[in-house]
Amino acid sequence: MSALAPDLAPPEFLQLAGHPLRWRLLSELGRSDRRVHELTGLVGEPQNLVSYHLGKLRDGRLVSAKRSSADRRDTYYGLDLERVGGLLSATGGALHPGLRLTPPQRDKTLLAPVRVLFLCTGNSARSPMAEALAKAWSSGAIEAVSAGSHPRPVHPNAVKVMRDEHGLDLAGHESKHLEVFAGQTFDRVISLCDRVREVCPEFPGHPETIHWSIANPAAGDPDDVTYPLFRQTAAELATRVEFLIAALADRTPAPRRQGEAHDRPQ
Repeated sequence: MSALAPDLAPPEFLQLAGHPLRWRLLSELGRSDRRVHELTGLVGEPQNLVSYHLGKLRDGRLVSAKRSSADRRDTYYGLDLERVGGLLSATGGALHPGLRLTPPQRDKTLLAPVRVLFLCTGNSARSPMAEALAKAWSSGAIEAVSAGSHPRPVHPNAVKVMRDEHGLDLAGHESKHLEVFAGQTFDRVISLCDRVREVCPEFPGHPETIHWSIANPAAGDPDDVTYPLFRQTAAELATRVEFLIAALADRTPAPRRQGEAHDRPQ
């Protein structure tokens, strides 16, 4: 994980993030990317007030905004995990060197086994990349699988970037329809695509649903032009997966209910 040099002095950062409503917004966005109307419901405040404080957080570059690929009239907000982590660490270090934070560790010993389903539209780039990272970096403690609403063969640039940047092989990945996993039990269901989030079915046991609004790197053409987008997507997924592992290591998954399906795909 790259270290970001903060450009907010510790008192400025504390003033920005420490406002009670802004802290609640940051906490919600730390779990999942959200639209404004979702945030208003979660924090119980009117939209104009939520939008005002989101604007403050965007000005400080703690929060980013992306147009939804499902509906361009909508915007998804997300927390810049690396930047906020860097600012928190700098703030602690300003008080005492021993208070500097360390980046999330891929600590397999703390991680209880969990099942995670990653979803995107084609299951050809984003979701298989996330699946591979989660499996490798947790040494299999995360039983990760992936699927799509309209499966397509794995994109050659996804294979290349995962091999070159992370030493992981996607060449044997077989794209699957999300219906393959219908009726199965998961601890987390993570949508990586705004479109697939709109059609994501319910799964047994009410797993925690998380959304990462990540643009489709395969939307460009031709392949050699889109490759930098795949590198950018791989880097964003790497950051998200590292923080996911840290969050899972800090939690004990809810016990499965007796009789729930937990079948493996054939």
